[in-house]
Amino acid sequence: MALLQIAEPGQSSNPHEHRVGIGIDLGTTNSLVATVRSGTPSILKDHQQHSLLPSVVHFAENDVIVGLAAKTFINQDASNTIVSVKRFMGRSRADIRFQHPYQLEGSDQDMPSFVTSQGNKTPVEISAHILAALKHRAEQNLVHDITGAVITVPAYFDEAQRQATRDAAQLAGLNVLRLLNEPTAAAIAYGLDQNTQLQQDQNFAIYDLGGGTFDISILRFSKGVFEVLATGGHTALGGDDIDRLIVKYAKQQFSLESLSNQQHTELMQLAKAAKEQLTTENTVNLIFNTHHLTLTQDLLQQIIQPVTDRSLQVCQRVLRDAKLKTEQIQAVILVGGSTRTPAVQHAVANFFHKEPLCSINPDEVVALGAAITANQLVGNSSDGTLLLDVTPLSLGLETMGGLVERIIPRNTPIPVTRRQEFTTYQDGQTAMLIHVVQGERDLVEHCRSLAKFELRGIPPMTAGAARIEVTFQVDADGLLNVSALETTSGVQSKIVIKPSYGLSSEDTERLLLEGFQYAQQDKLARHLQETKVEAQREIEALKQALQIDEALLNTEESQRLHSAVKILEHTIEGDDLEKIEQAVQNLKIYSDMFAAMRMNRHIDHALKGTRVDDWATTSQDKDH
Repeated sequence: MALLQIAEPGQSSNPHEHRVGIGIDLGTTNSLVATVRSGTPSILKDHQQHSLLPSVVHFAENDVIVGLAAKTFINQDASNTIVSVKRFMGRSRADIRFQHPYQLEGSDQDMPSFVTSQGNKTPVEISAHILAALKHRAEQNLVHDITGAVITVPAYFDEAQRQATRDAAQLAGLNVLRLLNEPTAAAIAYGLDQNTQLQQDQNFAIYDLGGGTFDISILRFSKGVFEVLATGGHTALGGDDIDRLIVKYAKQQFSLESLSNQQHTELMQLAKAAKEQLTTENTVNLIFNTHHLTLTQDLLQQIIQPVTDRSLQVCQRVLRDAKLKTEQIQAVILVGGSTRTPAVQHAVANFFHKEPLCSINPDEVVALGAAITANQLVGNSSDGTLLLDVTPLSLGLETMGGLVERIIPRNTPIPVTRRQEFTTYQDGQTAMLIHVVQGERDLVEHCRSLAKFELRGIPPMTAGAARIEVTFQVDADGLLNVSALETTSGVQSKIVIKPSYGLSSEDTERLLLEGFQYAQQDKLARHLQETKVEAQREIEALKQALQIDEALLNTEESQRLHSAVKILEHTIEGDDLEKIEQAVQNLKIYSDMFAAMRMNRHIDHALKGTRVDDWATTSQDKDH
């Protein structure tokens, strides 16, 4: 029996006014699409009632097959069947160091393309096929046209990886309302699931271990606001790595030194099946050709310990960023299919000293949270819940001496706009190079370069007179825009940060860990560089002053001043901070004397031709 939708008088919307938002969890292993109907978020299923769409794309000669049907080709035609394409998104060819059965083309510094029977296909194009399949599923389930979609990404996706995801969505014909961090989406789903009637200032940890990525976010709920206090993760850590560890263990037990791509793919599938069986069974048999291996839950816990240990190291770092201890976390929420593994649940429970929550299906919670957000963004809901994302790494620019000036520190809530004024270093300077960097170190050489652009047409002025206003703007998707404006002339330039490739997992780990490990060393290095820059500026200013007023000095005074300048110039070529500071102080003795002479001369010149009576008259006028 069909049901009629009933609305209060004056509250029903015309068909063309009805807005539908969908939430998409674009996962490494599986993807889902959800929407909110009658105020309740729900997963949209295909005609066979499958909620999960395997993130697999097979390129046949004249067809593209996506999802469950494509999985049947993994063993038969591995090179034309792309699995875990999310791990290739926004990454350079040089960053891809894990084993895979694909032939890749492209330079080391660009996002590669897969060689298939239908020609070369980029990760963006392949992801677009998955998104198009999800869009089609939604259209089959929904009466009204789709207004827009919220698509989730790992919290640690950088600008290139986020932009690649957005490009894939647009290629699939989706209107992207927002890119949303996966842990953030889970927080929204759980917050609304409990009707947001929580006590103030409760802290939550969202532990998200999916097929190919790991994220941990610490969120605080207070007065109707979910705020992400800190976030961290690993762009290449997940269920795929658990499968690889099982394969590695099996190869050792079977005494197999190497496998063909076909054999490797087959053994990976067997390892994955055994892992999934062990979520409900205590023992499973893994049979590969003539080889036999018995796996237990205890043995699996030992095998996958490198994955759980690494994820917990990230948890420790993020807790430190949030300035919290494990006992200050009220609840831990598990997200991602890999958290079904008892060994993972046990490790998380031991670390946080409490049993994690799993009341919402961990495979579906991210898509449900994305659907709720989409419903809000299209204007269908105003429940008063607000969620603030944060920047995962600090953003800044290069200043003189190769130093980093942080404009937006890591874990700053987004969207955010920050402005800061800079000036020119040399007289008559008409252009400035803006070098945007990302990372936690004080020297540019230790950070990741994002982009460079030039501001030209600066009016020639004396050093330090120009006012260059640099604006950093991070939108709700985590994408960065940088602009520079010379305030007196109105000359401006800007750039949208869209690098050709993303951070490798090793680089992501390095940028954060080195920020902690070398904090004291960086502090000293920064002080050294700042001292050198300041000394160089002092030398330049002094040389210009000497060109104008050196006649004020007698021969001996002039020789002493020039000698002190040469000593300082020679000293700043080295890295002995104590010697540089000593040379600066030595020069200061003579430069201060010279500055006093110049001041006296200019005062004498200003007063020349005036009388004492003039000053007396001026004083009397002021009294009146």
